[in-house]
Amino acid sequence: MENVGGKCNGAMQQRAGRRVVLFPVPLQGHISPMLQLANILYSRGFSITIIHTCFNSPNYSKHTNFTFHSIPDGLLESEASTADITAVLTLLNANCVTPFRDCLAKLLSDSSEEPVACVITDAIWHFTQAVADSFKLPRIVLRTSNVSSFLAFGSLLLMQEKGYLPIQESRLEAPWTDRPPLKFKDIPAINTRNPEDFYRVLSGMLKETKVSSGLIWNSLEDLEQSELISFGQDFPIPVFPIGPLHKYFPASSSSLVTQDQSCLSWLNTQAPRSVLYASFGSLAAFDGSQFAEIAWGLANSKQPFLWVVRPGLVRGSEWLEALPSGFLEAINGRGHIVKWAPQQEVLSHPATGGFCSHNGWNSTLESICEGVPMICLPNFGDQLVNARYVSHVWKIGIHLENRLERGEIEKAIRRLLLGTEGKEMRDRIMNMKEKVYLSLRHGGSSYQALDSLISHISLF
Repeated sequence: MENVGGKCNGAMQQRAGRRVVLFPVPLQGHISPMLQLANILYSRGFSITIIHTCFNSPNYSKHTNFTFHSIPDGLLESEASTADITAVLTLLNANCVTPFRDCLAKLLSDSSEEPVACVITDAIWHFTQAVADSFKLPRIVLRTSNVSSFLAFGSLLLMQEKGYLPIQESRLEAPWTDRPPLKFKDIPAINTRNPEDFYRVLSGMLKETKVSSGLIWNSLEDLEQSELISFGQDFPIPVFPIGPLHKYFPASSSSLVTQDQSCLSWLNTQAPRSVLYASFGSLAAFDGSQFAEIAWGLANSKQPFLWVVRPGLVRGSEWLEALPSGFLEAINGRGHIVKWAPQQEVLSHPATGGFCSHNGWNSTLESICEGVPMICLPNFGDQLVNARYVSHVWKIGIHLENRLERGEIEKAIRRLLLGTEGKEMRDRIMNMKEKVYLSLRHGGSSYQALDSLISHISLF
């Protein structure tokens, strides 16, 4: 799909004389959409200031049109390296209040800069609403995931408040009647040492979003029309489903990890739609036995594959030492393994025929945009919701239902790449790709939502 988005594709518009301040959550799946949004707003004439934490700081050199301000986040090295994401987000929401307020106060008092129209912060930064209110500054929220998962988080919080959790194991396969088509096992919980922290972050996100000056979705009306209607019934705020954010401009990397471009040369040697691309995002982790099952599923499928094995993917392992004995001999050059890949370019490559994914929203949306059907291996949180929609609502993927077993993985790969079922999924996702493309064209739903967002900001 070519990059579209109407006015964003031509010459940059004249500066609007207004500045927008953006504050991303310092996780890969949150930084990228925020910087993509910054590019879109810059193209519409706004000056851009990015406030960011020292933890996972963005690369300034890739975004020379923006002004960056770093704030201390108070994270110890041991805290920053923990796998407990909820613990990190809880600490950051506490530690960043004063530094963020001080940085914003300095920006607002600087007469040499354009006046600040509003702040746009990630929904997870719930503390920023009170800070923005203290300056009488509008706060718009960016939700980097989709509407369906946001609604599921809201229902999850209600279940917790009513004492319905945890769900008994015997009921996990039962329908979650508040949130069809989800099952109880799709509840978007996140493993953490302190579940109360998770619910506090969730409650803060929902409460402060409801009183914000608007919500930007990295999604589109054509994918989630009924979910947007449901959202509007509980959240009486302006909404702007302008996604997919990454399609407004040619692919540019805001990756925190160096991308291995060699995989593109390798893909050039493969037949069209023959390769399974396997990548599980920047946070998922498997134990050694799970990793071995994935490895043998890939090998036994006898299909070519490109596998992203990032350092840290296997608990207790540095990198490839966790590969099972005999695996490399079994694949006999049929696979290519890298630490990190330029995912948008991989998915758009003619050789890529399927995507075995953790179903983070960025990955799911990128796969839809390139017409690549999926095998779903969700790990936690919104990934569980996304995987259910991919497999049971849009019917563009195969859900492994948490069965990390080599035989199931092998069968799923062959069904996706070689079977009639896979062809039908590819046809459906190609239709979705076209809908996304049209949504970004003049008169499309995302195009119109972006125009509404620009008008909304201009009123501040």
